[in-house]
Amino acid sequence: MADFSKIQKARRSSLGKPPAIEEASQNLQAPETAPAAPAKAHPRIDGRSARRSNRTIQFATRVTPEFDERIRAIAIREGKLLVQILEEALDAYEGKAAR
Repeated sequence: MADFSKIQKARRSSLGKPPAIEEASQNLQAPETAPAAPAKAHPRIDGRSARRSNRTIQFATRVTPEFDERIRAIAIREGKLLVQILEEALDAYEGKAAR
């Protein structure tokens, strides 16, 4: 059987002496504070709960929270996927631009 007593002793002695109480942090005596809440938290619908759409190319972009809230509200109201709303918006934009 292996003798691990030497390893444990070396590890203990390599840390050195603990600091004096006066030098230790006083964070345990400090009161706990809650992290600041975001200014406006919106519940988001999990995209995995939506039905499959047979689309294979991922399209990702960054939008403002207001845009996200608006487009998701439209998708819920219409009972469609986000991508369907974006496709309809693109079709409408191209239709206006062609005129």
